[in-house]
Amino acid sequence: MTSYGVTFDIQQPSHYDRTQIAIRILIIIVGSILVGAVGWVHGALYLAIPVLAAILISQKGAQTYFAESEQNMAMWLRYIIAAYAYLGLLTDKLPNEDPSQTLRFELVPSGEPTPGGVLLRIITAIPHYIVLAILGVVAAVLILVAAIMILVNETFPSGIYDFLRGYLRWEARVLAYLAGFVQDYPPFVFDTGSEMTGAQQLPPGNDAAPAP
Repeated sequence: MTSYGVTFDIQQPSHYDRTQIAIRILIIIVGSILVGAVGWVHGALYLAIPVLAAILISQKGAQTYFAESEQNMAMWLRYIIAAYAYLGLLTDKLPNEDPSQTLRFELVPSGEPTPGGVLLRIITAIPHYIVLAILGVVAAVLILVAAIMILVNETFPSGIYDFLRGYLRWEARVLAYLAGFVQDYPPFVFDTGSEMTGAQQLPPGNDAAPAP
């Protein structure tokens, strides 16, 4: 497992609710009608997050930005990742609930980000956009396969789940980088395994609880 200032993990539910597949389809359809293609919204986040981070850093300073992150940017990122996890079949928990009950997303802030430096990351992260776009095609196919399997068996193979978790972990690292939380450039590593062991493990299923 790659050591980086961002920790993301989530455990596969023991079974899925078939009705949640219909809810996901409805969300995607309504979202597409209201704001256009889902991919457009996804791409817009790559611009919006650095811009918002630059504004907050310019107003508060880097250290205050880090200290208050759970009231703004880190909290927003956690909800964004929870929404991705729901749409990507990593959980049946709707993202309107407390994300910490479903997933683990922790940041170890580093460096001294500046507004200009954070905005520059929109450009420096382009290689990651390209890789994620390619992997996203594979992920989309696997999500479709997994959805069909859920309708039949209420679950799908752990190998597919691991790939989807690895994809979202990569996404989480890039989003944290764009938000200025980590100084180091995100690694080009596809980590699919669990980052939690022992007491840190979130219980599988829809009744997951926060890690102690």
